[in-house]
Amino acid sequence: MDLVAGIDAGTQSLKVVVYDPAGRIVVASTSMPLDMISAADGSREQLPADWVSALHACFRQIDPSVRSRIVALAVSGQQHGFVAVDGAGDVLAPAKLWCDTSTAAECTQIMDAAGGIARTIALAGNPILAGYTASKLPWTKTHRPAAYAQLATILLPHDYLNFVLTGQRFCEYGDASGTGWLDVRSRSWSAELLRATDPQRDLGACLPRIANPDELFDIDPTTANALGVPATVKVAVGGGDNMMAAIGTGCVEQGRLAMSLGTSGTLFAYSDTPVVDPDGAWAAFCSSTGGWLPLICTMNCTVATEQVATAFGFSTRDGDAHLRDTAPGADGLVMLPFLNGERTPDLPLGKGVLAGLDTTNMTPAHIYRAAMEGATYSLKYGYDAFVGAGMQFERIVLTGGGSNSAAWRQLVADVFGLPVDVPTQPEGAAFGAALQALWAIGLARGDTASIMDVTRLHVAVDPALSMRPDPQRSQAYAAAYTRFLRYLDAITPLQRG
Repeated sequence: MDLVAGIDAGTQSLKVVVYDPAGRIVVASTSMPLDMISAADGSREQLPADWVSALHACFRQIDPSVRSRIVALAVSGQQHGFVAVDGAGDVLAPAKLWCDTSTAAECTQIMDAAGGIARTIALAGNPILAGYTASKLPWTKTHRPAAYAQLATILLPHDYLNFVLTGQRFCEYGDASGTGWLDVRSRSWSAELLRATDPQRDLGACLPRIANPDELFDIDPTTANALGVPATVKVAVGGGDNMMAAIGTGCVEQGRLAMSLGTSGTLFAYSDTPVVDPDGAWAAFCSSTGGWLPLICTMNCTVATEQVATAFGFSTRDGDAHLRDTAPGADGLVMLPFLNGERTPDLPLGKGVLAGLDTTNMTPAHIYRAAMEGATYSLKYGYDAFVGAGMQFERIVLTGGGSNSAAWRQLVADVFGLPVDVPTQPEGAAFGAALQALWAIGLARGDTASIMDVTRLHVAVDPALSMRPDPQRSQAYAAAYTRFLRYLDAITPLQRG
């Protein structure tokens, strides 16, 4: 009768799922929206207190009889954010998020101090891209000097919620590899990159210890009481949202490819060894299960379709009808959907572009299709780098809000030329966090099952949602994708200048 819970603190909402491993069913699922503070300079911030309020609100919505049976939980959090806390654990400033591009200049500053992009990749396995945590420190030093002076601990969003839950300051390898400071090959902090970030300060002293994937922590009694869960609940380490989505989609063994269509788009694969690209074509992250997670991230996915739907006064729930009313390739209309700047391709100062407008395709339906296609083509751009490096895949497991769209699932199958499956549990990151908690509590109780064993047992796909590529449409999309790449090549010099 034991239950496990997964908490996913995303950009737009905080979600909680409670899973019954014996019955293999989710017995409760709640969510609360989150606000974002945006500015013209590319700043994207949230108040950590809002995450805590949303967490409490989500648990209040769960029946007390369900909450009383929870034995373990874990947190999934949006990657790359920066929560500055002082020695007492008080938050010193709003949290700068993964989609914050106001620190693009600081990325260059750090890498130049380290010896350039190639040297940065040699030190950590990754360049420091816009949105990564490292760039937020010199920005904070300049723009929020009082907060920087009082800074005692650097926490990621997931780390901060773990701190709220346990009273302890720790991080884990998957999420830590998204800071830009972790050498993913050795799984240790790069002292050289920390010095390059701030040569006047020992930032290493501000970093929490890195916990192992299977560690468990006691929940803080006061927090347990506030959430209405037993004081005996154990908190697993959790991880970044992509790392938890990897667990929730079964992407914890070689050959698996997962795609998440959320506010951002991600494409990731599991590896038993570090997969570092010398040119930084993908993020060479660690997984949260003891392996590695080469990952492609785009900063504009469902945000593009939602913006178009809002602009033309319809709901994204009606989007599939617009796809049915238009042809693959949107009759020549192309959108480069870089509304938040972009990480793949690397255009942190990028802006959205509509190209190829004429009297026949200047319609809401065409523009909505162009947004969905553009978001998908950006992921295909990253996928091509995976394939170019010799990675091979037989199918795609799709998660995230965009996977609810039958038209988008078919579009992915046609563009990538691969079958698409959708897990029965739609909240991949929250469900993955619950499975990590299940695995960790099982090990503590003497179970020898690996995380791979756990996902094979609990991650299932819904055959009714699977899609197979259509050769004719795949051919049409191939031509449209080539057109997308031509426009991308044309505007890149303008958007980097």
